[in-house]
Amino acid sequence: MLKLIKLRKKTCMPKKPSLRSARRRTALLFFNFMLIIMAIYQVKPASRSLFIEWIGSEQFPYVWIGSAITMGIFIPFYHWVNRRFGRFRVVMGTYTAVTLILLGFEGALIYPHPATVVLFYLFVDVLGVILVEQFWSLCNSIYTTHEGRNWYGLVGTGGLIGGTIGGAGAAAVLHYTPLKTVDLLPAAAVIMVVLLFMNWRMGREGFYCEIDGEGGSGKILKSAWPRLIRHPYLLMIAGLLLLSQIVAPVVEYQFLNVVAREIESQEMRTTFLSIFFGVLGFFSIIVNLGITPVVHRYLGVIPGLVMQPLVLAISSILFCFHPTLLIGAVAKICDRGLGNSINRTSRELLYVPIEPSLVFQAKTLIDMFGFRMFKVIGSFLILLFTRWFPVQLDLPQLSIFSVVACSLWILLVIKIRRHYQHLTRPVRAIRSQAGAKNNPNGWIRN
Repeated sequence: MLKLIKLRKKTCMPKKPSLRSARRRTALLFFNFMLIIMAIYQVKPASRSLFIEWIGSEQFPYVWIGSAITMGIFIPFYHWVNRRFGRFRVVMGTYTAVTLILLGFEGALIYPHPATVVLFYLFVDVLGVILVEQFWSLCNSIYTTHEGRNWYGLVGTGGLIGGTIGGAGAAAVLHYTPLKTVDLLPAAAVIMVVLLFMNWRMGREGFYCEIDGEGGSGKILKSAWPRLIRHPYLLMIAGLLLLSQIVAPVVEYQFLNVVAREIESQEMRTTFLSIFFGVLGFFSIIVNLGITPVVHRYLGVIPGLVMQPLVLAISSILFCFHPTLLIGAVAKICDRGLGNSINRTSRELLYVPIEPSLVFQAKTLIDMFGFRMFKVIGSFLILLFTRWFPVQLDLPQLSIFSVVACSLWILLVIKIRRHYQHLTRPVRAIRSQAGAKNNPNGWIRN
């Protein structure tokens, strides 16, 4: 049965008439998100390069598990702070705190200690999640439902462009200047200061004028578990994320170990990783703007979901026989490039037939907690079969897990296809009836 849903509506308006235009607000948010991802991609290659240098690439699964635990502790506290002080104040406080912490880490990493390097890696991981989540939280609070559907794709593209510029910019700074890896931290701090001033100005002009929304996140998480468990379709969507997060750490572990093996200099390694993240962002833009719309228009949602596991399975088989830096980089680009573009968009479309209040709860649980906690499973698998079991696998043989997980991933997509078609059948029937009324001669225009 189709239900009537109360759409989110505005309760106030920005002070400046120019900011009331959804198009101009989208342009500002596009630039805002671009700067956020630029800052993240200044410090992300630095954190990976320093970890390889001082801890070792074989220790990555341990820090990934630590990152998930840190996230599980920090995110509930972050949401409590949000409810206590409000979204906008928390955003301003976050930008200020991140700027100071980055400058503090710059001083500490001039003469690195393993503990400092691990803390910096965990900080960068938490930073990436918090900055992106609070940005989209602000977007959700100022866009109506209709505006969000029309403009979120363009806003998200700003992040992809920011990743490309941030990675390429970091590589250029290291290659063409005498600056070192740790000098990328103050560059990120400068971007954070720009974001701080920009958002302060936007706040004064009433840009972040909130609209009616859902309840607090604490209540959402408490009520989401039983509804999610009783909903097979949502459990299958969670299964897609689980399988993707089992493959992701295996692919990343293989890639980073090959980088550590073939690039010995810390500065060259940081430069390479910066270029790599820039290429990754550019690939995501091409897929997001060029391939995703065509696939969804002519083939539908399900083929969009199959592309990532299919390409990953092929690249994993290639890496098993030829474990080179090129094939490892291609596998990583296919994983994150497709995961951040066509797979993410296709997975979001799976939520469309579900009641919006349930979607809001399920996505909070699946995307926020599942994304990090599922990666722990992949990390434990790596440790089991490379460290803890008597019979240990070498780096190329880990591709077995990727191929098996991708095969199960494709089978689950096929199973979801039947449920998705069943849920969207009433909508298609209504559209067909509407088409028949508008076309009395019997033809329906697509």
